Amino acid sequence: MTSPGRRSTALFVSDLHIDAAHPAIARRFLEFLGRDAREAAALYVLGDLFESWIGDDDPDDAQRTVIAALRDLTNHGVPCFVMHGNRDFLIGERFAAASGATPLADPVLLTLYGERALVMHGDALCTGDRAYQRLRATVRDADWQRRFLALPVAARRALAGAARAGSRAHNAALAPAIADVEAASVAAVLRAADVATLIHGHTHRPGIHRFDVDGIARTRVVLGDWYDTGSVLRWGPDGFELVRVG
Repeated sequence: MTSPGRRSTALFVSDLHIDAAHPAIARRFLEFLGRDAREAAALYVLGDLFESWIGDDDPDDAQRTVIAALRDLTNHGVPCFVMHGNRDFLIGERFAAASGATPLADPVLLTLYGERALVMHGDALCTGDRAYQRLRATVRDADWQRRFLALPVAARRALAGAARAGSRAHNAALAPAIADVEAASVAAVLRAADVATLIHGHTHRPGIHRFDVDGIARTRVVLGDWYDTGSVLRWGPDGFELVRVG
């Protein structure tokens, strides 16, 4: 996949966790969509746009507002690509049709201004957390998803709430190193994709990390969350920078 060239800068965000309980995040993102994103070559959302997503048939008011703003952005001519995260992996075709956004595979290779980059949500790299990886494999199974989506909305909402509470308790009990990506997993995906640059979110630990794999200089860019300010990777013809907005 190659980046659009009509404008000069591609923007990457992740881990907004939008829902009605976090109105400040939605306001911050709406401002970003109406300002910075309208001048972008493309917007890439690398998962967890929403705090939870129990199916395309039940967005809350904050989520509907963001969907409408994404549609306005794509109508303005800015391509938007949305990747599944660990909180909103059930985003489907109705969301894409309503927002105008294009689903983005995880992982995916992009070519940005002559440089190839591997783009992921990032949860698949946290291989030290074996319990989470087992859960991830279960909920990404097509049969499990069909059974879940066949449940009444109220039942799905209750299960999602229980899952979020369980996730918070699980993460609180983890050692910080286990909750982060595994260096060996990062090296493996860079090696397999034969790229020097990896972009991901999920860990809420923004930063730009430079290191070697097999004697080749590599870069890992980690996007942050949007709880206090927005975290944005700006990538243009002259390179990239990780910035805060809002």
